[in-house]
Amino acid sequence: MGFFRNIFKSPGKGELKEKIQNGALLLDVRSREEYNSGHAAGSVNIPLDILPDEIRNLNKDIPIVAICLSGARSAYAVNLLKSEGFEAYNGGGWQSF
Repeated sequence: MGFFRNIFKSPGKGELKEKIQNGALLLDVRSREEYNSGHAAGSVNIPLDILPDEIRNLNKDIPIVAICLSGARSAYAVNLLKSEGFEAYNGGGWQSF
């Protein structure tokens, strides 16, 4: 996995955790039910299905680390956020945070 991270220049978990410690938003894009059954401390829940409507409420000056269960929904969220001018990263599964 480190090989692909180096090729595509995506930060590792340690770097993402540092970004969060430095003020990045930890955005959980799972459903409300999933989020309520367990979530990373300090995370904010905006389910992926309503993210396009809620994106206007996010601050473009704050980096975002998106998380979900496995990394698939957060990857989609990151693509959406980047297309709207946000600095966004895929954090993968929420349990790592």
